Amino acid sequence: MYSQIDSNKYKSIALIAIFVAFLVALGFAYDYAYGSGGLGGVFFAILISVFMTGVSYFAGDKIALSSSGARAITKKENTYLYNIVENLSITAGIPMPKVYIIPDAAINAFATGRDPLHASIAVTEGALKKLENEELEGVLAHELSHVKNFDTRLIMLVIVLVGAIGLLADMFWRARFFGFGGGRRDNDHEGGNALFMIIGLAIILLSPLIAQLIKFALSRRREFLADASGALLTRYPEGLARALEKIGIDKAPMAHANATTAPLYFTNPLSGKNFINLFSTHPPLEARVKALRGMA
Repeated sequence: MYSQIDSNKYKSIALIAIFVAFLVALGFAYDYAYGSGGLGGVFFAILISVFMTGVSYFAGDKIALSSSGARAITKKENTYLYNIVENLSITAGIPMPKVYIIPDAAINAFATGRDPLHASIAVTEGALKKLENEELEGVLAHELSHVKNFDTRLIMLVIVLVGAIGLLADMFWRARFFGFGGGRRDNDHEGGNALFMIIGLAIILLSPLIAQLIKFALSRRREFLADASGALLTRYPEGLARALEKIGIDKAPMAHANATTAPLYFTNPLSGKNFINLFSTHPPLEARVKALRGMA
């Protein structure tokens, strides 16, 4: 577990470095195609990278909670849920996170925050109504394990930064059609246009694929690890296994979930929507149940 925590911290730093380098490279490409020997595109790319990194690090959790429609609760409002989270936090040796309820009938939950001191955990109304005590404990222990392992920081960086790359690539592509830039020599201008069209098109086409590959690499393995860590917290793997089985029967997609925030959730919140399962960031429920029962 400690190795995983260190690994996630290093991956977070590496991810930010790769992100900044990629955007600076985009800026150089823009300046080459449209610039007049200056570094306007590079400067703009650096500003965007600094801004988006700050957003993902300091406000990514707020964005995720807001997009899910989650509502913060106090201990008086829901003593049952609050006490479970509090007891599990003490067992895990982490500070008590803020607790939220998502107004959705599906069984699901997610944790977010840049570190255990700034963590939040959100649970659907469906999970509170449909899960037994041991099952709900298993789900919450799983999410608190994400907090302890710093998975929440890493996945929020992935979500926001990958989205920013796609957005910036689209902006540069559209800039070509609206004629922004363009101080190169006239005889170079057409070549610059053609070059930048190729670069922009390649980035636009490859960005979704790259994003999915990154999410697959980060998400599937961390779900198995969080299942194991959660089972160690409760000392009862069967509770989490039964919760997963109930979700498999329920199969209700969440109303306010989207492909961007899907990697945060306990299970894929988009199950049953079109062909989204082909690109799921979560392992199959059956594989997770099998692994948990193998721990017993």
